[in-house]
Amino acid sequence: MARNDGIDRTVARNQDLPTPDDVAKIQEHNEREKDSYSNQDIVPERTPLNVHFKTPTDDYVKMFEQMEQDGVISTRGLKPDAIKYGELVFDVNSAYFYNHGGYEFAKQFYADAYKAAVEIVGGEQYILSAVMHADERNRAMSEALGEDVYHYHLHVVYIPVVEKQILWSKRCKDESLRGTVKETITQVSRSKKWDSKPVLDEDGNPKLNEKGKKILRSSYSVLQDDFFNFMRNAGYTDVERGERGSTEEHLTVTQFKVQAEQQRLEAVTAQVADAEQSLENTRVAAEKQKKKLEALQKETKAARATALTVQDIEAMGKKATFGNNITLTPDECRILKDYAVSSFAEKAEKLKYKQKYEQAEKSASVWKRRFEALNEKYLELKKKAQPYLDALEIASERVRAFLDVVLSRGKETQEHKQPARKRGRDMEI
Repeated sequence: MARNDGIDRTVARNQDLPTPDDVAKIQEHNEREKDSYSNQDIVPERTPLNVHFKTPTDDYVKMFEQMEQDGVISTRGLKPDAIKYGELVFDVNSAYFYNHGGYEFAKQFYADAYKAAVEIVGGEQYILSAVMHADERNRAMSEALGEDVYHYHLHVVYIPVVEKQILWSKRCKDESLRGTVKETITQVSRSKKWDSKPVLDEDGNPKLNEKGKKILRSSYSVLQDDFFNFMRNAGYTDVERGERGSTEEHLTVTQFKVQAEQQRLEAVTAQVADAEQSLENTRVAAEKQKKKLEALQKETKAARATALTVQDIEAMGKKATFGNNITLTPDECRILKDYAVSSFAEKAEKLKYKQKYEQAEKSASVWKRRFEALNEKYLELKKKAQPYLDALEIASERVRAFLDVVLSRGKETQEHKQPARKRGRDMEI
């Protein structure tokens, strides 16, 4: 699964198909046999671009039965509920193919990956179908880049087989044959195919822990190594191995997509929360600017109210009895003198208020535009996330519980299906 750290990683996943119903569902998905799909990222118009490196000759179950009749495989000794089918999914993050040109590069990459699959399963004859999907849109990247980006990956449905030697029994009449190999069969066996392997030292001997027990490597860790090493040797030196210990090695395809959607939901929810906070901050800042503007308006109004009017000034003074001189009372003289002294300060103060007023209006206008732009962005983001938010609002606990159950079931299933290990053994993944 992508970690958004700029590193391209190979991922190989193995999925058991325990029942005929599971096999049928995988066939419908891989071969695109449905008329419509619940997965909205599938683009039917691009389905003809899907590439079969091995095309099935019939449905998967009938192909299995025919191979058993022809003696290619054997179910001798298998329990009725034994797992007879498996699916490998080979993958690299979508950005890797996007940066290398897209579809044509992906076709060549997975043509080489199919060769790796042939080696891993033990031969092409045990592969029922191998198809590269080119019709699934990567929604997150498409939205981020403003163009359609597709998630290329390879599905390989196969039969897990091992070579098994059948020995002559003690009841054999020829004593010389007893205990020797009677025949070698290709047995269908998921448990033996994916049995954990011992960790070897430089001399090829099994490594032991402090108690003298063999240290084992998970078969799925071996699968990751094999796929990565094969692709590196094929010339794809700009990819890294999938992270060791990562649960993505053990996820089924469905679980992998559920987990991706859960992470996408969390990311979108966080973006909505950030947008709401930014919107609130902008609203508070705009309100402060509005209050400052109102305060300046009040100060200007008060200054105007206290100033002398022209009529008041003209009413001052009396004409002298002789000549054209004007006489003022002491109070009038004091008032005019004070007014004359303060008039220059008042003009400067009015200019100051005017500048503050204009600046406040300009600042308020800027904050208003920011608020409107952010509000529009917030509404758009909330609209995209609305299905998830509605689901959480209606039954938040059920939605999260459902996702947790799906993921935990997958983990429990993998742990249940792993071969039983003796107590005290170490496991390296």
